[in-house]
Amino acid sequence: MTRLIRCGVLLLSALALPIAQAADQASCKEVRLGVVNWTDVMATSGVAQALLDGLGYNTRQTSASQQIIFAGIRDQRLDLFLGYWNPLMTATLTPFVEQQQVRVLQAPNLGDARATLAVPSYLADQGLKTFADIARFKTQLGGKLYGIEPGSGANTQIKDMIAKNRFGLGDFQLVESSEAGMLSAVSRAVKHKEAVVFFGWAPHPMNVNLDMTYLSGSGDALGPDEGKATVWTVTAPDYAQRCPNVDRLLHNLNFTAADESRMMQPILDHKDPLSAARQWLAEHPQDRARWLEGVTTFDGKPADTHLKLTTN
Repeated sequence: MTRLIRCGVLLLSALALPIAQAADQASCKEVRLGVVNWTDVMATSGVAQALLDGLGYNTRQTSASQQIIFAGIRDQRLDLFLGYWNPLMTATLTPFVEQQQVRVLQAPNLGDARATLAVPSYLADQGLKTFADIARFKTQLGGKLYGIEPGSGANTQIKDMIAKNRFGLGDFQLVESSEAGMLSAVSRAVKHKEAVVFFGWAPHPMNVNLDMTYLSGSGDALGPDEGKATVWTVTAPDYAQRCPNVDRLLHNLNFTAADESRMMQPILDHKDPLSAARQWLAEHPQDRARWLEGVTTFDGKPADTHLKLTTN
């Protein structure tokens, strides 16, 4: 975490994890959850909704860009967001933290994420292994780098590399698309053994479905440690005080990249994220138990014995 965000966490999360929390206020029954259309965030948000709905809350998801979600929390139109990728979204989040308009939980919900440029391994075998190698393959690449949705932190950083001609990328074009659109373009290239550089990340089933290689030598262009990242939960500044039971659940919700990748596969196979989450919860009682530790239903009953989990 950057120093600024860390300071924001310490300042805004002083009362983060209650030991014996009071009951949630009546307004907490309606949980307004912001979701970016990244499959990992859809998966973890599905788990959160499945648990909250099963505990007697009414959860409503709003799909939007990260900027709109942070502004929605600031304007009290949204309550929480499970998908703050640090450092990819840090520049976007920082102004909201500086103004104490959002709160970041004290620990990440995912600690072993990664996000940086990648290539099919057959292209790495041909010598495209580092950021500095990309320019040498400009003709084969058609002068294009494949990113994700417009306005994302990743695209902003890639555009900055191009604007500053870092690694000789000044003449390259960033192709902005949805996650699904980018992966379709990559799959077409792989099918024909063509050259392609794309924004890759873990957790994601692409790491299993594609024989891919992450590029090294980024010079922190897409974050420190060659794109290593963490994912954090963001809430309204006073959410822990108003809704301590939901806040306790949010602190319990932590994942691994391997598990999230498995959670994401049904979604990429066109299964509804909420249905996929309910199936995961039904099939993984140990996860369910640790996520519900110290949590109650909205009306105060023990969560472990009163969770109403439906499967479809």
